Formats: sequence, C-alpha cells, structure tokens
Amino acid sequence: MSLTKSRFAPSPTGLMHIGNARTALFSALLGDLFLLRIEDTDGERSRREFVDELLQDLKWLGIEWQEGPTSGEPNAQWFQSERTEIYKTYYQALEDNNQAYPCFCSSAELEIARKVQLSSGKPPKYSGKCSRLSPDEVQKKIDQGLLPTLRFRVPHDTTIEFVDGVRGNQRFQAQDIGDFIIRRADGTSAFFFCNAIDDALMGVTHVLRGEDHLANTPRQMMILGSLALPIPHYSHGSLILGEDGAPLSKRNGSRSIGELRDQGYFPVALINMMARLGHHYESDELMSFELLKANFHLSHLGKSPARFDFAHLDHWQTLAIRHATNETIDTWLMKETIALIPIDQHNDFIDIVRSNCLFPHQAHVWAEILFTDTMTIEESSMEAAQAAGEAFYLSALDAANEAGDDFSCFMDSLKARTGAKGRALFMPLRAAFTGRHDGPDLATLYRVIDSGRLHRRLAQHSYAQE
Repeated sequence: MSLTKSRFAPSPTGLMHIGNARTALFSALLGDLFLLRIEDTDGERSRREFVDELLQDLKWLGIEWQEGPTSGEPNAQWFQSERTEIYKTYYQALEDNNQAYPCFCSSAELEIARKVQLSSGKPPKYSGKCSRLSPDEVQKKIDQGLLPTLRFRVPHDTTIEFVDGVRGNQRFQAQDIGDFIIRRADGTSAFFFCNAIDDALMGVTHVLRGEDHLANTPRQMMILGSLALPIPHYSHGSLILGEDGAPLSKRNGSRSIGELRDQGYFPVALINMMARLGHHYESDELMSFELLKANFHLSHLGKSPARFDFAHLDHWQTLAIRHATNETIDTWLMKETIALIPIDQHNDFIDIVRSNCLFPHQAHVWAEILFTDTMTIEESSMEAAQAAGEAFYLSALDAANEAGDDFSCFMDSLKARTGAKGRALFMPLRAAFTGRHDGPDLATLYRVIDSGRLHRRLAQHSYAQE
C-alpha cells in the first residue's frame, strides 16, 4: 500500500493565525507524509521574518514536517520564488500545444465586459477575444510594448468531475469557467498554477484546504490534465467563524499563534481545540498529536462552518494544565513567580496552579497572595468581611491560635465559637486569607499560607471592622 502525502503551502505575508494553523494541523493529521512548501511568489508582501515565525509556530505546536525547509532561507526545493524556471517550462509546453495563449486585454476592458455580463444575468467569464489572434497580430502587439498575460485555453463542452473528500461528488461545466489567467503580465505565476504544478512535482497525493478554494480545483485539474501530470485527491473543509458568526478575523477574536503562545496557552490545548473545529472525535479527552492523528478521518469533517470561541480554547487549556507534569508547569511559570515560592511549598503551589490558573500571570498573582504581604481585597470579599463583623475575626484568630496547623480543629473551634456555617463561614475566611471569593479550598490555603501571615490577616480584618 503506497503512502499518502499531504501538504501545507502558506504564503509568508503575515503571522500565522488560527485559520491557517488549523489547515496545517488537518493536513499533518491526514497524510502518512507531511510536506511544507512556502508559496512566496508575492514579492511585495512576502517576508523572510514571516517564514521564520511560521517555522517556529509549527514546531511549537508539535506539527513536524517530513519534507520542507529547515530555515527561512529561500531555496528552489521548497520556495516558489526560486522555482520560476520550472514554471516557465510548463508555460511553454502549454503554448506549444495551443493550450495557452497571450492576452492583451486591459483591466478596464475586462471590467466593462464583466459588468455587461452581470447586468445580463450571465456569470462573468472571459470572452476569448485574444484567443483568436494570429501569430502576426500577437507579435505586432508585443512590438508595440504591450505586455500580455497568459491564459489557459479551456476545452469546450468539457465537464470536470471529482469526488471531494468532504463534499462528495463535484461537477463543473468548463463553459461556465472561461479561459483564465495562469501568468500575469509581469511574468509572475497565478496562485493556482504554480500551486498545482508543485503539488504534482512534489508527489502530493492529498490536498486538504478550505472551501474557499473549491472553485480553483477544476482549473487546477484541467492544467494538470493538459500537462499529463498526476492529480491529487482534493478535499475542502469548512471555514471558521468568530463568536459573532462572521468569518474569523482580528475584529472578532482571531489572534496569531505567537500571541497565544505568549499569553501562556499550551500547544496541546491549541491543537486539541483546532482538531475539533469542524472535525468530530469520539473522545472528549485531551489527546496527544499521535492520538489525534490515529483518530482523524476525512469522513468526520463537517460541511457547515465551524465556530471558534475562547471558552472552547480555555476548556482545553484547563485540561492541558491538569495533565501537565510539574516540570512542564515550572518552565511555563514566570521566573518572578518561581522566585516567590518556598522550596517546601513548591508541590503544593503547583497543585494550586493546576486547579485555579489558566495563564502564568494568574499563577503569579496567587504566588503573591500566598507568599507575600501583597493582597488586594475584592469588593465582594470586602462585603463578606463586613457582614461577618469584628467578633467573627476575633473568634477566628483565637481558633487559629488554639488549633495551630490542624485545619479541622480550627474549623470546629470557629463553628463552635460563632455558630456560622455555609457561606457565612467560608466567605469571610476567604476574604481574610486571600481577599478573593474564589481560589483553592480553605484547607489548602490554611496549610500553605505562613501561619504568622495568616494570623496577621485575621487580625487586620478584625481591626478593619472598627
């Protein structure tokens, strides 16, 4: 059985976001071999630093490629900007076989023709005007200094059919497409031309991309068929929408992978979230890349748009933190945070982080609360403290002095002294211990906070009632 090869072919014109990261992930999960190709034919917008960032992001996510660049240094093997001579060979082959021709129509002419067709209720397509030029007429225009585009001559009365891995049987009439541009007037290649050529030359067997590329597929199939090059299996997945139902963008929550990394998201949280954006897994458990790959199937990809929201991502972040080793959390925490943690409290603090934090800055806040005299009292906690009153905190201080390190003894004594129970018991204690209404359980706080600091906080709350 032959191996399948998938690919990710980004254009380095910006930072990688959730949408193209998901495309990379799905493609890596699909194939036995995964290829990375840099489509940098847009000379004005492509940047070397974006390539470097892309490689870093993919490696951080744990998406490894078996074929592709190892650095952002352009080379003819993986960077399209270095493959111009290869594309020229195939342009010439199409022209020699009368399957492509130069077109001298201006942008203004094409726009007028487009508007006329639309006003007549017809789909816009090229009229084929320049397809009828004789060689002498072509040369005359070139001698006049006109720079032509190169158009692919679409066969008449042809139907392009294929089975989409997600959307099933697809059928396109060539006459509805019209002759299309495969090389621009400045000599650069149209995206879908060099994209298709490179897929064939690099042995890509399966292409998985967004549904916005579906209209490119019949064009690419005609190009490859005319050149007797192998045609991959195409699949077109759903697009991603933001929380507002519009296509995902910066405006409705999209962030770059680098921004998410800097915020403190774990890579395993991101890949688990992305793997389920438009793809169904039987398991709701956090899975490694290997498990995600073993259970990935094209048949589980949905046709409807997938919706991204941060609550979904934060769910996977919660699971990632809970499953992380102590060593992993140590490297995730800020250095300033590590410096605050007493050696004998290290494991207790890691457990607190697992249950109460999503990001490193939150862990730092808890380290300050637990191990320093820095504590800000929230409004809700202040209200709970005031409702409890001075007598409650004086009783708590007496109970703490009596119980020492024994939390159960402390609570039994406090209940007996005050008669408080439920929220009337717990919330005033949280207010004194941490200044917050949420966080670790009281027994953990009582054990972790230095007894002297704990007593001072109880005493300060009794003074504050005066």
